[in-house]
Amino acid sequence: TAEYIAMRVLAWPDAFPHTDLGIRKALNTKSNARILSMAEAWRPWRSYAAMHLWNSLEPSA
Repeated sequence: TAEYIAMRVLAWPDAFPHTDLGIRKALNTKSNARILSMAEAWRPWRSYAAMHLWNSLEPSA
């Protein structure tokens, strides 16, 4: 998505790919409105929150 490119290529710290399946799974919701509402608390560092959410899906050793 454009948000993912903004995160990785442009190093934009507030890009947040709220439609990403991993983000939806980590937050346990499919509602775009709910995800965006939750992500407001993470401004202006939502890219880092996204990475943390993706990492939370990795199996622990």
